[in-house]
Amino acid sequence: MTPLNRLRRYTWWTVVAGGVVVGLGTVLDLFAQDYGVLKSALLAVAVAVVIAQHARYMQRAMLGLGRGDGPAWEHAATFAVALAAWAVTSGADGFLPVWATLPALVVAHVGAILPSRSRWPAVALMAVLSVAVGGLFGGDEARAAMLLAGFMVIALVFADLAQLWIWDMALRQDQARRTAEALAVAEERLRFAADLHDIQGHHLQAIALKGELAQRLIGRDDELARQHAGEVAELARTALKETREVVQGYRRASLGTEISNAVGVLRAAGIETTVEGDAAGVPPPLQPLFGALVREGTTNVLRHSRARRCAVLIEVVDGQVCVRLRNDGVPADFAGADDVGEDGAGLAGLRERFAAVGGRVEGGPAGPEGFELVGKAGVGR
Repeated sequence: MTPLNRLRRYTWWTVVAGGVVVGLGTVLDLFAQDYGVLKSALLAVAVAVVIAQHARYMQRAMLGLGRGDGPAWEHAATFAVALAAWAVTSGADGFLPVWATLPALVVAHVGAILPSRSRWPAVALMAVLSVAVGGLFGGDEARAAMLLAGFMVIALVFADLAQLWIWDMALRQDQARRTAEALAVAEERLRFAADLHDIQGHHLQAIALKGELAQRLIGRDDELARQHAGEVAELARTALKETREVVQGYRRASLGTEISNAVGVLRAAGIETTVEGDAAGVPPPLQPLFGALVREGTTNVLRHSRARRCAVLIEVVDGQVCVRLRNDGVPADFAGADDVGEDGAGLAGLRERFAAVGGRVEGGPAGPEGFELVGKAGVGR
């Protein structure tokens, strides 16, 4: 489960649990007070309506669906039901304070979904009405009813707004992480594009000039034109060779370079990354192989997990190399490494490359919500 889904579930259950507490308190009060069967049934309906509306609008506010466009008549109707229930119960002998939460819940969810420019005037008006109803119908305990109404409104409004603020911060952090990932990928593409441009720019310009010169010399000095044409062909072969070298160098960077790139990309994505061991101790023939392992593992961490921590561990013993990538944040329904990649690509392609040198690649769970990718190979195995 992703952190955002976890937070959404936590916030949702907080709202539901609060509603259950209010409901239980009011039901106990219904049995404790002599309201009569009809009045008790109506009060129970009022409690259900207010709690359901509160949970509904808080969910809409979390999803960004109801801010500023909620139907005013529905808010007014729910608030009227809450005020009516508050008026009846505040006038009873020995009323319970929990009844003051009914109008406060409506004020809280209306304040949560309204835009900031109209939020506080509406909250203030509804709070005044709640306090006034407590004072008018509170009887001998009018002062206590007014204080309770005012306190409940303030407490629940700020509690709901605090939950929505935390939710907004989580959404922004997740968006920032995605943006950082995209920027890291774009930066790497720009670096490769710059390298390719630097290598190819001179050769292509020289080929264009030599080609134009050879074209002008045709019919005037055919021998010199053939010489320039040969130089054009040689420049093209040189450009092709250097292009292949750039691409191969990009694909087959050393293990140390791949680890540095991986650490930069993961940290840019907000993932705490540590490295243990010395990449320089890996034999040169195995550097590209384990570099590909780190590169593929980093891609899978970003693509298939919501990791907060990642570790790269390098062990070299008597020419035998073991490189491990461990990360957390793996979904519970992620079956394992076999789900990632197809034949010739991804982890399947890595297995084929390791098998060609007598090595192997393993992947599987590592603790709760953890995953470990392990590559093992040695010189002469």
